[in-house]
Amino acid sequence: MKMKTHRGAAKRFKKTGGGGYKRKRAFLRHGMRKRNQDTKRVLRKKAMVSAADSNSVDMMLPNG
Repeated sequence: MKMKTHRGAAKRFKKTGGGGYKRKRAFLRHGMRKRNQDTKRVLRKKAMVSAADSNSVDMMLPNG
């Protein structure tokens, strides 16, 4: 039986050239007026999936 890609994970994670996964940061949906601009700028940047969660993402994205 073919392995299927988890479609929710495919929309949230992208594989990098080194084999890791990049992700978007949380806490940027609402309540932005009270945050200062420096915090919002940091939250816009992409982050890497941690090593502890990387195996789970690997299983959800069998085809990369």
